[in-house]
Amino acid sequence: MRYDEFLARVRELGEYADQKEAEAVATAVLEVLASRITPKETEDLAAQMPGALGDVLRESRAEKAETFGVEEFCRRVAERTGARPRTAEWDASAVLSTLARAVSGGELNQILSQLPSGYAVLFGKPELSG
Repeated sequence: MRYDEFLARVRELGEYADQKEAEAVATAVLEVLASRITPKETEDLAAQMPGALGDVLRESRAEKAETFGVEEFCRRVAERTGARPRTAEWDASAVLSTLARAVSGGELNQILSQLPSGYAVLFGKPELSG
């Protein structure tokens, strides 16, 4: 998936006004995701992401993965975007479900294996949530 295709899909799913808004939301969500998964997984994911999105992940990579649930994930996204937590959940879902289509199945499985099952819904995979 190309960079412009990724952002167009995020824009469509998130119902954003323009590509600039979709890009800002995608950046915020990927920054939070990079702090939640291992540095190696962040690097592997960055290698499969189009354009500047890979750079966002690399620049946001944590030395060690933090441990927090979906609610905290959404709170952190909201903090970055200035949105309410419920809106941030919508934002996270728009970006992460697009990410799920943009990367290989193996990469997606590696990411999901590092997260509690509640995250699966954000990736558009409700059947994997427990």
